[in-house]
Amino acid sequence: MTSLDRRQLLKTGASLAVGSSFISLAGSQSLAADPYADAKFVEGEPAPIGKGSFTVAVLPDTQMYGEGHPEGFLQQTKWLAENKKSRNIAAALHLGDITNRNTAEQWQLAASALAQLDGKIPYFLVPGNHDYSSGGKCHDRSTSLNDYFPIDKFRPLPTFGGVYDKEPRQMENSYHLFSAGGRDFVVIGLEFGPRRDVVRWANEIAAKHKDREAILITHAYMYFDETRYDWAEKQTKQTWNPHSYQVAKISGGDVMDGTELWNNLVSKHENFILTVNGHVLNDGLARMTSTTPGGRDVHQMLVNFQMKPNGGDAWLRLLEFTTDGSVNVVDYSPTRNQVNASPQNQFSLKLAKV
Repeated sequence: MTSLDRRQLLKTGASLAVGSSFISLAGSQSLAADPYADAKFVEGEPAPIGKGSFTVAVLPDTQMYGEGHPEGFLQQTKWLAENKKSRNIAAALHLGDITNRNTAEQWQLAASALAQLDGKIPYFLVPGNHDYSSGGKCHDRSTSLNDYFPIDKFRPLPTFGGVYDKEPRQMENSYHLFSAGGRDFVVIGLEFGPRRDVVRWANEIAAKHKDREAILITHAYMYFDETRYDWAEKQTKQTWNPHSYQVAKISGGDVMDGTELWNNLVSKHENFILTVNGHVLNDGLARMTSTTPGGRDVHQMLVNFQMKPNGGDAWLRLLEFTTDGSVNVVDYSPTRNQVNASPQNQFSLKLAKV
């Protein structure tokens, strides 16, 4: 099913089985009989990358691995470390909801899993709503992230750029620099529902590194209907918007969703090539392309597998950056040793030049 087909069904109020959920415009969901009804499995690892290519790995929403399926998270990072050389893996991006309940046990699992990348693959992470407050309720911005991923762990690394200037000891908002394939990148990682002043800082970082290709990672940006989150227009018609959480209510609405981030950050710079987020359920997949005032296309994608069996079946998204300026996207599970070659899970995008 194409993105257009999915969006049209949503517009007309029809219901459809997508991934692990049965969805209607009214917002009702019931578990589909087959969580892989739309999958197209290919046995074995992804095809080898092309000559001169490099890979950026994406780790979406690992939260459910902490609810009884630790092997999924551990196998993801183990596979990445073992395949760093063969796939020329330059970096790994975690999209938030590192934990499900912001507990010590779940943070320790995350620390153990990501430690398998230490000294091998630089990784950059952002918090999701479940990484905040007691029980992961996102009532405020308290989090244990900095206890398990302190800034002193990242500061000595050559890829570390810095953190939000008003919170110099915290890792919720950070930026990182890496180079691969003769290209230079800046990854800007922002908290769940970024505050206005955080976005001010992010604009300064994007402008400072205007000669680098920029990637934005944040937990909530795109929705499953192939559009950005847009509280001003859609309110609760899109579930799980940052504006609907208690953290927004106690701050007088000082959060930004996807449309606000597009308008106030991404579209204001001519070096963004990509945004990536997790967070959203239903089929957990979407993508769109928007054009900046300068005429450059910016690809935006949602990817989330937490609804699959076993906490997510260890699915990873691999982004192969090629020498012709494209990125080949493929989803792979090291525990199943399968590629999902459905159109929503394997596709190519042409990147704008910086």
